[in-house]
Amino acid sequence: MHQMNDLRRIDLNLLVILDALLSEQHVTRAAERLHLSQPAVSHALARLRDLLGDPLLVRAGATLAPTARALELVAPLAEALAQVQSLLAPNTFDPASARRTFRVAMSDYGAAIILPDLIRTLRREAPGIDLQISHASREGMLEGVLNGDIDVAAGVFPEMPHELRSTLLFEERYVCLLDRQTLPANGVLDLPTYLSRPHVLLEMRGSGTPEIERALTSLRERRRVAISLPHWNVAPQLISGTDLILTVSSRSVRDLGHGDLIVVPPPFHIPPFTFVLAWHKRRGGDQALNWLNRKIEEGIVRG
Repeated sequence: MHQMNDLRRIDLNLLVILDALLSEQHVTRAAERLHLSQPAVSHALARLRDLLGDPLLVRAGATLAPTARALELVAPLAEALAQVQSLLAPNTFDPASARRTFRVAMSDYGAAIILPDLIRTLRREAPGIDLQISHASREGMLEGVLNGDIDVAAGVFPEMPHELRSTLLFEERYVCLLDRQTLPANGVLDLPTYLSRPHVLLEMRGSGTPEIERALTSLRERRRVAISLPHWNVAPQLISGTDLILTVSSRSVRDLGHGDLIVVPPPFHIPPFTFVLAWHKRRGGDQALNWLNRKIEEGIVRG
């Protein structure tokens, strides 16, 4: 009976507000996200503190820092809200009339491969569906899916948490991009030349490309990284007119093997990698998300 009385005190809207507060860690931003007034959110926070017997968020400069109890609530709260959303969702999903915003995490490499076809599909079949694209390290993207901040992530994830589900989009291989004038006279990039030249490394918050380094380590070799940067768009410009080498996935440079630049195979074996979509298993009943994932897969097949 005591448990029933506690449940009667809880307004589902309070859980939605708590989710926004834990995500934004700022009353005003949470209010803007929920289209509520700041006093309404502050009042809800006070009720939540009373219900849960914990401050939940404490002042830390210009933001609010979550307490240990609040951090414990993040994952189960996201799961509970997703289950409620699935429970209340219509039995059928109609793309043409749907109004929904999906939060999708991907690198600029993934965006270049996925977004052009996907956006055309959405505008044609589901004009009411919006996308919020974010960019983070591999670990950051998976963490976003785990805590409910991200609906689906597209990327290379060698270690997939057991709470997540994934589907293979394609298998990819590595190639080398270099200035045509710096290719050896025989037209072959050999290992001594590769190791003697400086390299460009694309990385996001330390994620790097560990597959390349592991392959070199197996040969007991190392390369010199002259520049590491998180921006793909400028990388090819750094290669032209220099002796730099960029070792990247083949799809990212398939339109660059002309003019000053040339694409050649690496002079050592780098295992191929898989590019996947990852989402939380608790979202398995979300028909709208399943539809979005399917459209991404179909776009890859067409590409």
